[in-house]
Amino acid sequence: KEADDDSDDDSEVKEENGVLVLNDANFDTFTADKDTMLLEFYAPWCGHCKQFAPEYEKIAKTLKENDPPIPVAKVDATAATLLASRFDVSGYPTIKILKKGQPVDYDGPRTEDAILAKVKEVSDPSWTPPPEATMVLTQDNFDDIVNGADIILVEFYAPWCGHCKRLAPEYEKAAQELSKHTPPIPLAKVDATAETELAKKFDVTGYPTLKIFRRGKPYDYSGPREKYGIVDYMIEQAGPPSKQIQATKQVQEFLRDGDDVIVIGVFSGENDKAYQLYQEAANSLREDYKFHHTFSNEIVKLLKASPGKLVVMQPEKFQSRHEPKMHVLDLKDFTDGSEIKEHVLKHALPLVGHRKPSNDAKRYAKRPLVVVYYSVDFSFDYRVATQYWRGKVLEVAKDFPEYVFAVSDEEDYSSEIKDLGLLESGEDVNVAILDEGGKKYAMEPEEFDSDVLRQFVLAFKKGKLKPIVKSQPVPKNNKGPVKVVVGKTFDNIVMDPKNDVLIEFYAPWCGHCKKLEPVYTELGKKYKNEKNLVIAKMDATANDVMSHHYKVEGFPTIYFAPRNKKNNPIKFEGGDRDLEHLSKFIEEHATKLSRTKEEL
Repeated sequence: KEADDDSDDDSEVKEENGVLVLNDANFDTFTADKDTMLLEFYAPWCGHCKQFAPEYEKIAKTLKENDPPIPVAKVDATAATLLASRFDVSGYPTIKILKKGQPVDYDGPRTEDAILAKVKEVSDPSWTPPPEATMVLTQDNFDDIVNGADIILVEFYAPWCGHCKRLAPEYEKAAQELSKHTPPIPLAKVDATAETELAKKFDVTGYPTLKIFRRGKPYDYSGPREKYGIVDYMIEQAGPPSKQIQATKQVQEFLRDGDDVIVIGVFSGENDKAYQLYQEAANSLREDYKFHHTFSNEIVKLLKASPGKLVVMQPEKFQSRHEPKMHVLDLKDFTDGSEIKEHVLKHALPLVGHRKPSNDAKRYAKRPLVVVYYSVDFSFDYRVATQYWRGKVLEVAKDFPEYVFAVSDEEDYSSEIKDLGLLESGEDVNVAILDEGGKKYAMEPEEFDSDVLRQFVLAFKKGKLKPIVKSQPVPKNNKGPVKVVVGKTFDNIVMDPKNDVLIEFYAPWCGHCKKLEPVYTELGKKYKNEKNLVIAKMDATANDVMSHHYKVEGFPTIYFAPRNKKNNPIKFEGGDRDLEHLSKFIEEHATKLSRTKEEL
């Protein structure tokens, strides 16, 4: 029906060129009694949508004449945000067929013939949705399926979790795609709120948690979370973890141009028992290291290593006279992969390596870390200067095996240098020590030499240095229901072994944090009289978090720090940030509440 000119009622369904216009207000009422419907989510500015419009109008005309007629509608996803999020719309146009209110994704070509064929198929009374390709696992079938699979990806989810709902359609599409792979790679899911035993067994604390199992052994999944990413990642993971090398030229290239540790297993053939052990050990480290193996006599000669040996070495640019050229492990006597893993991890870093943003998290997480910042560039023209300064660091590093030493390019780490107060130091070379618990120490600017570095490292070893803490001023009056924590008071308040502490890390610009503010104050008032419980907050953009156990990756982030487990705080995840859920979270983890636990 045509709308009257003066009617601006959103709940009325209007029609444009034969296509019905639906929105958040009228969608449910209109679709409630329809058997089959075609639906397009579009954005007014989207070019593909504009191109598709005439085709869609033709489809609408054809389906209107169908027996029975099938309604064709469109939704402006930028205005109808509730519908867009309910139907997981992330790109435009998104076409879906509604069958008795349930969405059926349409991924085919955007042509009249293809879309009409799909709509006719779905509208057939005998049509049933295809079975999910994602397997459902429970306590009863988990071991049988998982232990029997060479590789399987398992998602532990919670039905109420938003991230899980967003992942679900991508995960299912990946499952369909991977079921066609040769051999098929299965994807499965576990409702962790119903299968609590399984969730506990595999340390599931947040949702969704994804794990790869190989013959029942779990490995963390750290791949992408959309269809194509999951598919590519799992195909890569299904292959062997170690790649074969056949030519000495490849080894020479690793040495000459490499940028990371070189790991090569030398074996007599694929039936070598040590080879199978090596592949298994490589599986558990494949996320972080590149593994190679060889059966070639030429390479055996080049490496001077007989079969059954594992060779770990550094590229030439990182080798020095203070460390062996290669670290060789004899695999003959080993029965499990832990020694192999240990050998790789122990020799993964040279005495003084190159720390950069791409390897920082995986290679340089260990503390204390001594970092020397200057203009680091290993390309041909600048290599001599880069190595000159690295040589001075080597002289000191060799005497302090208990610390990790690295050089870093000052441009890569300008914000870190700024936080250290060294941006205006005027020196070509600056030094810092990054210690446990997020503590950092900066060397007073002076002309760099081995002796100067040695004095600084010695002073650190003797505990004579003062850490640099980014901190707002300590508040004079801190008697409100929510205690204010700053960098300088983090240890005294949050890490106080006498009290349980609930700490919220926020950012002044963050909308979710502003929304939480009144609820959080209310929470502080509710527990104000608890002697051993502190409700606290900290602006994480203006203060250093003085412990690496409290990772802040988004805002707001809330942790509960029990008084007896300060290095093992519990992160608040999954629930609504309202008074009821936050109270429940406190009651669940508090070690010492004076009143009886509330019935919530």
